[in-house]
Amino acid sequence: MSAFDVVVIGSGPGGYVAAIRCAQLGFKTAIIEKYSTLGGTCLNVGCIPSKALLDSSHHYYDAVSHFKEHGIDISGEIKVNIEQMIARKASVVDQNVSGIKYLMDKNKITVFEGLGSFEDATHIKVSKADGSSEILEAKNTIIATGSKPSTLPFIKIDKQRIITSTEALKLTEVPKHLIVIGGGVIGLELGQVYLRLGAQVSVVEYLDRIIPGMDAGLSKELTKVLKKQGMKFYTSHKVKSVERNGGVVVQAENAKGETITLEGDYALVSVGRKAYTEGLAADKAGVKISDRGLVEVNDHLQTNVPNIYAIGDVIKGAMLAHKAEEEGVFVAETLAGQKPHIDYNLIPGVVYTWPEVAAVGKTEEQLKAAGIEYKTGSFPMKALGRSRASGDTDGFVKILADAKTDEVLGVHMIGARVADLIAEAVTAMEFKASAEDIARMSHAHPTYAEAVKEAALDATEKRSIHM
Repeated sequence: MSAFDVVVIGSGPGGYVAAIRCAQLGFKTAIIEKYSTLGGTCLNVGCIPSKALLDSSHHYYDAVSHFKEHGIDISGEIKVNIEQMIARKASVVDQNVSGIKYLMDKNKITVFEGLGSFEDATHIKVSKADGSSEILEAKNTIIATGSKPSTLPFIKIDKQRIITSTEALKLTEVPKHLIVIGGGVIGLELGQVYLRLGAQVSVVEYLDRIIPGMDAGLSKELTKVLKKQGMKFYTSHKVKSVERNGGVVVQAENAKGETITLEGDYALVSVGRKAYTEGLAADKAGVKISDRGLVEVNDHLQTNVPNIYAIGDVIKGAMLAHKAEEEGVFVAETLAGQKPHIDYNLIPGVVYTWPEVAAVGKTEEQLKAAGIEYKTGSFPMKALGRSRASGDTDGFVKILADAKTDEVLGVHMIGARVADLIAEAVTAMEFKASAEDIARMSHAHPTYAEAVKEAALDATEKRSIHM
């Protein structure tokens, strides 16, 4: 029997980062992964492959729609080679997975391939694909088993025409009409991939707006831009049925009780994700699972069993890779006797459509609900020299600051490269910056980042220079 200081179950961003940090801190560490590749959903069928397809489709869209205005003439028909696009995506995934394997070797982390399940609070069984198994002794265990796509009770996912994000990442053809059920991040990102490649895309959303968890202003602007690109939206519509008829037929009902019928060749079910604990046998270790299927943890990410911790999508909070990473480091450092800290208010959220959408901190709706007095500063991307030069003039930056102290309470962006730009806002808010602090910082010209400075100036006595 192999014994370890820490055993991590799951090798996604939370799990592998936790394992690396544990090893760095001197713990004898093992990681268990039931699939043949490391990296979990994010690296294999999530963040990384979707961004690869977003980038590839963006190049195609620019070639068709924007190269001519830049003085780039391409003779002949521009075609989509979906097989090569998917092959490139697979290559990107392979490179990242290989990188994780290298990091495991570098940090002397023992990797076990198989399903990890508890025998008791200190023993974990690894069941391998060939039918064999072995028992690991774990002084401490970190559960990092992640999540899987959710569906609706009446929808049967056949993985052929009625699909999840996993299947949408490896289609062998461009859909003629892709019906996306759910107006959240994953559905919009994959919807835009195929919209750019020539598909008709219709989004059906139960709530009254897309990306409903983000600031309403971002939702309104993204809806406007995606409509301009050709995407169709059916908000405030409840899906009633999804059936096969060679292709797919989706019926949905609006608030007035009126039914619409959409016919397409694929339906992407993108209604969120749910924690994955199947096969974990948490009950054998005495670990509590909530009614919602989440592993219950305290403020130290510790379960009710003192030597067992849980992180990432399998516990409460936003299902974000970077949130899981921070939690993995948090647990490792807690085990080492350190005093780590995570401010969940400062975990940024990003939508990787184009324009990108990014936010951190409180929304206007949240501040109003909490009765907090605030002031607003905003700046449109179209007023930036850099945006005009690149042609990326959609979007804005909005800063929310405390009306009395001027402390920045929230930053909301939509525009080119805001997925990277949001880090400036996170840094500022981590150090309790005021809007005036940001306004007085020099920003390189011409850059997209100048929109942050200008929004801060607008929040500080409405003294934006270029608006």
